[in-house]
Formats: sequence, C-alpha cells, structure tokens
Amino acid sequence: MQLSELNACEPAAAGRRLLQCCGSTRWAQLMTGARPFADLKTMIARGEAIWDSLDAGDWLEAFAAHPQIGAGADSRGWSGREQAGMADAGDGTRRRLAEANAAYASRFGYIFIICATGRTAGEMLEALEQRMQNDPGSELGVAAGEQRRIIALRLAKLVTTEQVTTP
Repeated sequence: MQLSELNACEPAAAGRRLLQCCGSTRWAQLMTGARPFADLKTMIARGEAIWDSLDAGDWLEAFAAHPQIGAGADSRGWSGREQAGMADAGDGTRRRLAEANAAYASRFGYIFIICATGRTAGEMLEALEQRMQNDPGSELGVAAGEQRRIIALRLAKLVTTEQVTTP
C-alpha cells in the first residue's frame, strides 16, 4: 500500500490496516484521525507520539494482539517474519522459552513483548530472563518501549516494500 492510499482510504479501512501495526483500538482510531501523513517519517513520529500518550489498558490491548514468542507464529504474517530468529532454535531453547514465557505471564499478567526483528531465539530468551527481574511498573514501561519499536517497523512495512531495519 502506498502512503497516499492510506491517507485517502475511508476511516474504517484505514483503521483495519493500522490495527495490523498496533493492536490498540484507540491507537488505530487516533492514527486514523491524524491522517493525512506527509511522509513515512512523519507517520512514524505521529504513531510513536500517540503510543506514548496512551494508558496501560491500551498498551495491554496491543500486547494481547501478539503471538507469544516462540509459539509458532504464522510465518507468512508479520509476526512470523519478525520471529524468524526462532527458526534455528533447538528443542532446549524452545522449551526454556515456553517455560520462561509462562513465568513471565504469571508474574506480569501479559505476554512477553520484544521487538524480535533481527534477534536470535537465544537473544530473546536472554532478554526475557533479564526482564523477569524488573518490578511490574518498570517492566510495563520496557514492554511499551518494545511495542513502540514494533509500531515503527510495522508502519514502514504497511506503506513500503523496502527492506526495513530495527530503528
């Protein structure tokens, strides 16, 4: 999709497309209302600013839209491609990730969120284990920061086919 197409499409269609970038309904509504965007850089900056203005409930809604790291996300979708580092993970790493994911969800009340693009399964597991040491308030902020990075990558994917690197 071209940015001009996103700018011009009717609000409901734009909202559906933007929900692909962030699972927060409120974020998608606010982004839809912020159109038109002059360029990708402006759209990403606005997306990040809107994300930063949301509350914890909106963040949790966005987190819930993600598949769990290592849970076999559809490789054709964005999540599957973002988690490509799982492809070479051994059974031991997959088992440890599953256990750590369950412990994380039990401790914090939501799934582990990480910008997985360009990370190996071992790197994601290491980050998960380190973040388990965070207090709940701090961890929510860290997870929100990871979602913010995901938003930027996905907005770029939405309106371009160029190779995108982690911001």
